[in-house]
Amino acid sequence: MSAILEVNHVTRRFTGLVAVNDVSFTLGRGEILGIIGPNGAGKTTLVSLISGTLSPTLGEIFFESKNVTGLPAFRRARLGIGRTFQIMRPFPGLSVLDNVAVGALFGHGDGESDLTRAREKARAQLDFVGLGKFVTQRAEELGGPNRKRLELAKALAMQPKVLLCDEVMAGLNLVEINEVIEVLKRIRESGISILVIEHVIKAIKSLSDRLLVLHHGDKIADGPPDTVLSNSEVIEAYLGRRRS
Repeated sequence: MSAILEVNHVTRRFTGLVAVNDVSFTLGRGEILGIIGPNGAGKTTLVSLISGTLSPTLGEIFFESKNVTGLPAFRRARLGIGRTFQIMRPFPGLSVLDNVAVGALFGHGDGESDLTRAREKARAQLDFVGLGKFVTQRAEELGGPNRKRLELAKALAMQPKVLLCDEVMAGLNLVEINEVIEVLKRIRESGISILVIEHVIKAIKSLSDRLLVLHHGDKIADGPPDTVLSNSEVIEAYLGRRRS
């Protein structure tokens, strides 16, 4: 499997805190890579470094063999790196449809230049994630589970080649989690590579081709889910603490 994304020895320091420490990994084309670890492990910081909302202190990031380390977030988005956010902030005052149309207008390539076509693409993505009946509703009126779906639709409207998902299943019940898993699998089937942060172990295990584990900013494991989840260091650092 060829790599679409390469993270090489990336470190991010915040004054005296090392949030991500010398982390390297690849994401293959068409792969789903799950990232797990306890709170404060550096997971969201790592996603922010890849998407460009943060810059690494050290290290390099390559997307489709192009060094994107110095590019701002909007440039990376136009190359094909999309993301969702753990803290959901829909554009207030806009409809669900127009929230997603913004993604179509400013996404991959130069984005869609025509608002009517952007709305058509937005409607298609809303149907895809199961929000088709909410197109005229104001986005801030959506409940938590539907805001998660809105985050996915906004990111998908940007036509990404890589989708970075930050806890899109957090706070959902079992039925809703299974629905999101099916959506993510269909996204992968469409040709998009996915990196997903998640705390729900059963969900991330069933979804991911590979798991990467962070602890205090360090990568402590990377491999097939069954192998990683039986790793004694992973159990002690993460799984054991959650079970205690």
